[in-house]
Amino acid sequence: MNDCIFCKIIKGELPSKTVYEDDKVKVIMNINPITNGHLLILPKEHFENILDIKEEIIAHSMKVLREKIYPMIKERLHCEGFTICENNFLGQDIKHFHIHVIPRYQNDKVDFNYNKDLLNNIDDVFMKLENK
Repeated sequence: MNDCIFCKIIKGELPSKTVYEDDKVKVIMNINPITNGHLLILPKEHFENILDIKEEIIAHSMKVLREKIYPMIKERLHCEGFTICENNFLGQDIKHFHIHVIPRYQNDKVDFNYNKDLLNNIDDVFMKLENK
């Protein structure tokens, strides 16, 4: 994808702060972090979202997170856990699949805002989702 900012970063056309790289993924610092050490795992091949990415790339990304990234941020940044998330369509600013790795710290005050007034009764939602 010629105009994708993440593809340009992967190709070295734009600068990044890369903390890990192999033949399938590049892990960079998020330039708009939520906490210290907020990282993005980028597959080197362009996929727009979770619906078109190859399963082996997701599996590899999770293996890198588990075996390389989390041990690194735990040891070097002394985080006490991490949150992972991935946006599709609404909320996806860059249309290149990527996984956010957000180190978590005691009292980091990370607040995933939501409006309780907009939530339906959990039983009503379950009735729509249950497998009948």
